[in-house]
Amino acid sequence: VHVLPFFPWSSDDGFSVIHYREVNPALGDWDDIRRLARHGDLMVDLVINHVSRESLWFVDYLAGTQPGRDYFIEMDPATDLSQVTRPRNSPLLVPVSTRRGTRYLWATFSEDQIDLNFANPDVLIEFIGIMLYYVAQGARIIRLDAIAYLWKQVGTACIHLPETHAVVRLLRAVLDHLAPGTLLITETNVPHRENMSYFGLERLATASPDATAQPDEAHMIYQFTLPPLLVHTLTSGDATALEAWARSLPSLPPGCTYFNFTASHDGIGVRALEGLLPPHEIEAMLELMHRFGGYVSMKADADGKDSPYEVNITYFDALRGTRRGADPWQVERFLCSQHLMLALQGIPGIYFHCLTATLIDHEGVERSGQLRTINRRRWQKEELDELLDSRNTPTREVFLALRRRLKLRAQEPCFHPQAAQRILTTPPTLFAVQRGPLDDGRRLLAIYNVTDKRQPLEVAELDEGSWYDLLADAPWDASAPRELRPYRSLWLVQRPGAD
Repeated sequence: VHVLPFFPWSSDDGFSVIHYREVNPALGDWDDIRRLARHGDLMVDLVINHVSRESLWFVDYLAGTQPGRDYFIEMDPATDLSQVTRPRNSPLLVPVSTRRGTRYLWATFSEDQIDLNFANPDVLIEFIGIMLYYVAQGARIIRLDAIAYLWKQVGTACIHLPETHAVVRLLRAVLDHLAPGTLLITETNVPHRENMSYFGLERLATASPDATAQPDEAHMIYQFTLPPLLVHTLTSGDATALEAWARSLPSLPPGCTYFNFTASHDGIGVRALEGLLPPHEIEAMLELMHRFGGYVSMKADADGKDSPYEVNITYFDALRGTRRGADPWQVERFLCSQHLMLALQGIPGIYFHCLTATLIDHEGVERSGQLRTINRRRWQKEELDELLDSRNTPTREVFLALRRRLKLRAQEPCFHPQAAQRILTTPPTLFAVQRGPLDDGRRLLAIYNVTDKRQPLEVAELDEGSWYDLLADAPWDASAPRELRPYRSLWLVQRPGAD
């Protein structure tokens, strides 16, 4: 269970932290957090790049007292920072009135989220202590929020710098030594190749000829390519790009895996599509998201122009239709996206609003003035209970279908993160993946129709012996007509020598 930042905060729904070692009293206390941790593996955010300007550290800075006096990055506003990679189009430097006069501070994300100075070792030591405090409260997984932007060096892009990777390695080493079994996950909404660098594989391959060297950075990385690529696939009815990307994924060493997801508290990032889809295909998808009620957030580029950074929309509404427009297949199309994600190698994460088929929240955007609020609705329990109890509501249909698939997935050994993955050759209207074989020869085929038309099952592996249909809980009838209804899927398993 990933609980989004539950600390006292001032903006961005928790990601502008005021007190790192306190629980927002409106939500509960540390006893509640520890109770959650006893019932499952708990993921906790280490919001490491920036802090709220309402924090005590920032108060120290304004007064010129320690420790906060040296916790932030002052910069002459005349400095040439044009090379800096920006995830936002807001000003990079924020003017602040202090006892020493006006100073300009680095703020990558917003004027309320002031970047911390990790060139000061006291800041690094403080965050190591905060991380270990979370582990002591029961955290099993530490999520490094916005880690790619951690280190700043004028004259560079200030993203993925070697010092940033060194900090990740250090945090991993501390956890491995003091809390073995704790996992580190990096959140880096960037193009796919850059995202992969946080396993540390390329650095190890370059630095050491020893092929047995083990990765020493993140245990998991967010699979940021998957959400927008699935939207493209299911709205175009063409799995060609998805198949090519999935086929290109490298084999991962033991102890490393992907965190697969389709939606989160943020928008659907589009930077991960760079180099995977031609610009006109990305534009077509963005235009469709506008038609379905979404927004597009922009980032500032080095040339002074803005370019798309993420789509702000709920994932359920992103799949409202195809490029022809909205249609009656929204629920089936959405469930196909979730079921496909569940079959891929890695650990799946399902955002709460995917479980509930939540619609876009335009009223929330108007209240907050923030586009991301469109995908951060706060349900009233009574309202949600009514939708779950009522028949023929998308909320009930999606919730029950996903709950069933999750139970099936949890019982199937072929879905273990370390089980091999092979992308099968199919027509563009289908996507198929094989998981396994395992040591006992067991393997699984997951096959998906990504279109709104019936499609013939042209998958050569279906002729390789007999199969058992996990979804129907019965042997698969190979003599029946081989076709798949719109947006439907098959999970078939085979164990040589078994009945």
